[in-house]
Amino acid sequence: MATAEQHYILDRPRFDKPVRILIVVAPYYKDIADNMVAGAKAEIEAVGGSWDIVEVPGALEVPTAIAMADRLSNFDGYVALGCVIRGETTHYDTVCNDSSRAIQLMGLNGLCIGNGILTVENRPQAEVRADPADQNKGGGAAAAALHLVALSRKWAGASKGVGFKTISDQIKLAGEMKDTPSA
Repeated sequence: MATAEQHYILDRPRFDKPVRILIVVAPYYKDIADNMVAGAKAEIEAVGGSWDIVEVPGALEVPTAIAMADRLSNFDGYVALGCVIRGETTHYDTVCNDSSRAIQLMGLNGLCIGNGILTVENRPQAEVRADPADQNKGGGAAAAALHLVALSRKWAGASKGVGFKTISDQIKLAGEMKDTPSA
């Protein structure tokens, strides 16, 4: 059973410009997913942000949808929501590990993602974690994404002036130099 232990929660970030978040949810357990979505929407709206939502068949498809959205749209961040309840086979381990690993890798590559895919032993654990009036893991995942968006905006213009540049940085710099008249 889930405990009522209290954890430190960061203050909500503030945004000068609007923030747009995509919620990607796997509604396999519809009631649990609906509660998590409600928590995520409330958290995004609390900072004045807007959200869109897309549903995918299962937790394994959540990272793929986020990767597609990142390539084809203009969201500031993403909230990954779903629930995996342990069953009788090792499929649980595959789904938990692979979805989490994919989300983590995208985060390490610069995407602002709050991972709210629950991995639990049983339905009561999921219900407590999903409930916006209880553990509110959907709201927590949205808060994580919003904090990462705030950090990325804070550091967006920062440059150390030394070190390696990515290929896209080099292409951008080459384009700027080409457009600059020579003296």
